[in-house]
Amino acid sequence: MKSLEVLKREILEDGVIDANEVKEIEKVIYADGKIDKEEADFLFELNDAVSGKDNHSSWQDLFVKALSSFVLDDDASNGEIDEDEAKYLVNQIQGDGQIDANELALLKNLKSILGSLPQSLEKLIK
Repeated sequence: MKSLEVLKREILEDGVIDANEVKEIEKVIYADGKIDKEEADFLFELNDAVSGKDNHSSWQDLFVKALSSFVLDDDASNGEIDEDEAKYLVNQIQGDGQIDANELALLKNLKSILGSLPQSLEKLIK
């Protein structure tokens, strides 16, 4: 199986994420059945690099599904966003100075699942 770095380099060669690349990303990040912090960082790095480009629509679906799973399906705060997770999301989302469509979709998905978000995330939606 490819490392995340090799995969990222290959995907970013053309600057967009196509349907086959989405499938490959999904296969790699879900190989162990769970999204860890390294994989979450990888997804945010890819997203920042291809934000605003003509990516396949399944990229947003995977981004939202995987990162929602990362924050909600963990042992420390299963089913909720704790303070550390909220800080992580804020830092990742604001890291490139903009909130793109995928990041906004992630926040809206989390809000629809939870009913509400920590204030630090809620203000990013507005």
